Amino acid sequence: MSTHYLACDLGAESGRLMSGTLDQGKIELRELHRLPNTPISSSNSLHWNIPALVDGFRAGLRAASSTGHTFSSLSTDSWGVDYVLLDKDGQLLSPTFHYRDSRTAEGVRRVFAKTDWSTVFDETGLQFMPLNTLFQLAAEDSSRLQQAARILGIGDFFNFLASGIAKTELSLASTFQLYNPVARRWSSAMLQTAGVREDQLGEIVPPGTVLGPVVSALSKLPGLAEARVVASCSHDTGAAVAAVPAQGKGWAYLSSGTWSLMGLERPAPVVTATCRDLNFTNEIGFGGAIRLLKNISGLWIIQECRRSWERQGMRFDYDSLSRLASQATPFRSLMVPSDPRFLAPADMPSAIAAYCMETSQPVPDSPGAFARCAFESLALLYRHTRDQLQQLTGEPVEHLHIVGGGSRNHLLNQFTSDALQCPVLAGPVEATAMGNVLVQAIALGHLPSLEAARDVVRRSSPLREFSPGNAQAWDQAFLTFQSLLRHSAV
Repeated sequence: MSTHYLACDLGAESGRLMSGTLDQGKIELRELHRLPNTPISSSNSLHWNIPALVDGFRAGLRAASSTGHTFSSLSTDSWGVDYVLLDKDGQLLSPTFHYRDSRTAEGVRRVFAKTDWSTVFDETGLQFMPLNTLFQLAAEDSSRLQQAARILGIGDFFNFLASGIAKTELSLASTFQLYNPVARRWSSAMLQTAGVREDQLGEIVPPGTVLGPVVSALSKLPGLAEARVVASCSHDTGAAVAAVPAQGKGWAYLSSGTWSLMGLERPAPVVTATCRDLNFTNEIGFGGAIRLLKNISGLWIIQECRRSWERQGMRFDYDSLSRLASQATPFRSLMVPSDPRFLAPADMPSAIAAYCMETSQPVPDSPGAFARCAFESLALLYRHTRDQLQQLTGEPVEHLHIVGGGSRNHLLNQFTSDALQCPVLAGPVEATAMGNVLVQAIALGHLPSLEAARDVVRRSSPLREFSPGNAQAWDQAFLTFQSLLRHSAV
């Protein structure tokens, strides 16, 4: 018997409403509706257009109701760190700031006027990133913050719209830099530093919590009358890692998209001086597993290059850029993708060109050369991150699972296998939506465990394997990359 679920997967570029059908041990996903996620730039600030996302979410639910399916449940996942403020009546307090808004610099200043980095890390186990929720809340206008009865992550806000129940799901809470993963509760010290109260953040619930039935307005839609709202993994990375089709030991994951998130699953947080100095993070996933990982500025670099070229009348899809990159000269120019200058530059190709001049490298002279520089540099950064993971845990990474949209980039997958000198298994592409659906199935008792869910992924999604080669050239390039890391001091 087929069972149907709905997953709303909100990303930094777009969102999708996906149906997931579980039947005879396999899962099939179908995109029902796509909604653009275009930030609003106003008065030197960058905001999310939450009303437009809400309209798109509702349109997606109407599309779901026209499929003829009866849905057992629905859940929303989103990117981390950003949040909405709600007043005492549950109404949105605008604007909803974007994590790339420039105000985060003031938030960093305010936090470190009250405490130091060692204390922040010891309390939260999260890496330093100026965009983290701690710094965003510290940058808020105090009177606006006082008006807020609730602070909800983006995914949890959409689950609230669907259920009328406002809870903070653990995987998303663990990205806020307000949660203590050792004590497994909000950090009172960080709440005080951010200037927020615990009641504003509310109760934390574990991934896979059934919140309740859909609100009455949604229950009138065909196919949704019996649906329950599940706080699946509200953080998209948590959902994606739940769908990593891994077995046994010796594996790491790379969730590849706008951001690259590379890490391991661990039974307990690693809150040590070495972890702090290497700038790793401890987030929490399904079943309370720790995701020891590092956030890396991933395909954002290519996305921003494409936007720049489009402004100049040059349009490239990702396949075209990969083809052009494959034809460009290897290792002609390298960059450090995690250098802060590439976080939000006015023009990405210009920022890369300036970096190459600063580091006495040839400036890329074509879109293919820029793309090759970005892809090779990302692969080398993955190698550097893998080496740090092994240093932190003392355990070898014998193969890497790449999931998410970036797993479609066969050139980058091959570069990654070559750079790490280990096998790479790519897929599933729709790991986030798949993980969202599978955690819903576990929550409703339709699957017994995460292990069973990962068995479903293996049966449902063909994986492509990439084998390492060209070791000498990549080893030499890594030496160059290490010197650039020292130059960038990251």
